[in-house]
Amino acid sequence: MANPSEHLLEAFRKTIQKLKNDAPYQWGHMGACNCGNLAQQLTKLSKAEIHQFAMQKSGDWNDQLIDFCPTSGYPMDLMIQRMIEAGLSIDELKHLERLSDPKVLQHIPFEKREKIKKNRREDVILYMETWLELLETEYIDHLEIHIPENSKKKIFA
Repeated sequence: MANPSEHLLEAFRKTIQKLKNDAPYQWGHMGACNCGNLAQQLTKLSKAEIHQFAMQKSGDWNDQLIDFCPTSGYPMDLMIQRMIEAGLSIDELKHLERLSDPKVLQHIPFEKREKIKKNRREDVILYMETWLELLETEYIDHLEIHIPENSKKKIFA
């Protein structure tokens, strides 16, 4: 699972909220698809800028993630690197674009999971909300491990 941080969690929350409020969504557009919408929040680039960067190389998000090279100098690779630095992995980004991570899907009720489509806004929102819940739980668990026992009482009281 991703390495959750406040920055990553907030990017997920904002992406979900924007999608719920009818932010541009188009699965075939590199800046307005599943990864593109999250990339907007993590990189502060516009959908047009992301799409422009993506068009400098060939392929969709999955292809560009396979070909990712942090030292290539391509803007798309630099953007992917920023997403990795925010706590995501290449595999997680591939799964996000296809809504296919088994760890996330297992937490979606079966009847919804069986009908999920990678290019349907409401399914992207469901997937990201589910993933966010998992990340928040992991983040809280990580915090609790690193908080001295006597401090927990003050923080969680």
